[in-house]
Amino acid sequence: MRIHNCRSCHSPSLQVVLDLGEHPLADALLMSEREARDLPRYPLQLAFCEGCSLLQVTETIPPDVLFQRDYPYFSSSSPALLRHAAAHAQALIADRGLDSKSFVVEVACNDGYLLRNFVERGIPCLGIDPAAGPAEHARKIGIPVLNDFFSLKLAEKLAAEGKCADAMIANNVVAHVDRINDFVAGFARLLKPDGVAVFECAYAVDMIAKSEFDTIYHEHLSYFSLATIETVFRAHALRVFDVDELPTHGGSLRVYLALADSARPTSQSVPDLLARERRLGFRDIASYGSFAEQVRRTKRRLLSFLIAAKDAGKTICGYGAPGKGNTLLNYCGIGPDFLDFTVDRNPYKQGQFTPGMRIPIHPVEAIDAAKPDYILILPWNLKNEIVQQMRHVGEWGGKFIVPIPEVAVIDPKELRA
Repeated sequence: MRIHNCRSCHSPSLQVVLDLGEHPLADALLMSEREARDLPRYPLQLAFCEGCSLLQVTETIPPDVLFQRDYPYFSSSSPALLRHAAAHAQALIADRGLDSKSFVVEVACNDGYLLRNFVERGIPCLGIDPAAGPAEHARKIGIPVLNDFFSLKLAEKLAAEGKCADAMIANNVVAHVDRINDFVAGFARLLKPDGVAVFECAYAVDMIAKSEFDTIYHEHLSYFSLATIETVFRAHALRVFDVDELPTHGGSLRVYLALADSARPTSQSVPDLLARERRLGFRDIASYGSFAEQVRRTKRRLLSFLIAAKDAGKTICGYGAPGKGNTLLNYCGIGPDFLDFTVDRNPYKQGQFTPGMRIPIHPVEAIDAAKPDYILILPWNLKNEIVQQMRHVGEWGGKFIVPIPEVAVIDPKELRA
């Protein structure tokens, strides 16, 4: 369903700044190539709200379609994300003095990759996630999970049960929410008076500056700067008091919020980052004028490299089957004529095919058997981890291709031990 008003401020002044064409759902993996015939495609456009500056896709896919039972994303499949989550949990425990008398709520807890750190420390917690598969995995490691979408109504129910939170965590989820105002109001309701909410989300400023267009897909409805985060949350009596810039996912923000009347002081990092965004012009639609051409240029350069490699008789496979990878593959038209296969460490994806381009997904060991000349890293945000894990491909002359922000080739033989 196409939207005609901003998801946050409801302004009708939405201006499309990037059109990627029609795409299948990025995580709608196929069990067989024949399924591709019936796979629906939806417009994938990025729009700028002239009312509040929020970037958002123009199509809303019902959440029960996006987050079905066989939703294939399991955060624990990435060692880098596990380390990131452990460090985040330890810092929050230390800062808030969390202990056995505290209560932590994580919205979109996935397979428990973060909350496991609180369980191990004996800190009571609750996970909330609509995807049944990952939620079941979290329960198996001792995490109580509500298999539901977070909302103000659910927050009211939990608050009535005495389950208000000392800390609430929401990593890479606010971008997925259509009813943003209802979602944010739920956090304001469920926090204790001195509670803290911590959000992580991809940083729109980095996405634009680094041409990270493949992070745009239907599951990601909104793309935030600190200024738009502040606007959205202030409308629900939540105040940003601190912010960290992180390298994860190609550039992310970790934003700390408290109730508006909290005595917690505001860190200098908040006005500093807001001032930088103003200088860069990210609240002005004119700043997005060159983004579409950047994206087209990235596509041309990647295809030129792959065509030259294939014409030279080189073999190429992919590494990973992430949502961002499927935006890249479908927008650039990269199918089995370029990639013989891709691999993924997540066993739930193995044996299936990528949506749209129908590239088979194999276990990682398939790379050792095929010994390709090039490996296209689709989750490029994890390139360092992947290259280190797979540096042995240099033994047969294999090299890695990183597609974003510019095509780059990594020769593992040239890396230091």
